[in-house]
Amino acid sequence: MEFILPTINTAFIILSAIFMAIGLKHIRNKQFELHEKWMKLAALAALIFFIGYVSKTVFIGSTQFGGPENLVPFYVTFLISHIILSTTGGALGAFQLYAGVKRKLPIHRRVGPVAAVVWFLTAITGVMVYALLYVIYPGGSTAGLFDAIFH
Repeated sequence: MEFILPTINTAFIILSAIFMAIGLKHIRNKQFELHEKWMKLAALAALIFFIGYVSKTVFIGSTQFGGPENLVPFYVTFLISHIILSTTGGALGAFQLYAGVKRKLPIHRRVGPVAAVVWFLTAITGVMVYALLYVIYPGGSTAGLFDAIFH
């Protein structure tokens, strides 16, 4: 179970990035309805990821880094960068969804490119965190959120 839920969660964040890329292609082709559809699917996939991530963290805990001790400071620095990116990306994504649905298009167009870059970087760094915790190194022990970060 400790490996299955993170794999499912990571799949949803990858799907959200793919759906967003498709949505961006449609807006570049001025296909507004298709853009809206794919961006809403991207937001839904990100929301499913977020619910799964929070549920795992609350009910199971967070997995500590299982790699060599000398890499822990680098991993923690990378993880904190990912957390900052993902928090920013979540806020930008929610704002963009609101602005798009409410047809506040001038601000939606201005913030969109920044939100897209942050979203893609969040997805990439999220997959890298998953790989470091479950693929490259054996997962460490499962612990509460703060214990896992500041071990």
